[in-house]
Amino acid sequence: MKADIHPKSHPVCFVDVSSGKKFLTKSTIKSKKTETIDGVEFFVIVQDVTSDSHPAYTGEKRFVDTAGRVEKFNNKFRRVRS
Repeated sequence: MKADIHPKSHPVCFVDVSSGKKFLTKSTIKSKKTETIDGVEFFVIVQDVTSDSHPAYTGEKRFVDTAGRVEKFNNKFRRVRS
């Protein structure tokens, strides 16, 4: 096998914006922002949606305006065909 072809993994802290929950793991991603937790320096990656806030995992129901989307698509499609 070739040596040094895989990227290095680092300690990473993913932070959910809406809930503030932190997920500590390892990843190849880096950031300029770091945080020391239990004596280990983690790269901090801020996420808009994680399993802590995603509706599929939380069971929260959200109303989606599908009629508005269909009308928008149809209007756009009519302009292209004409």
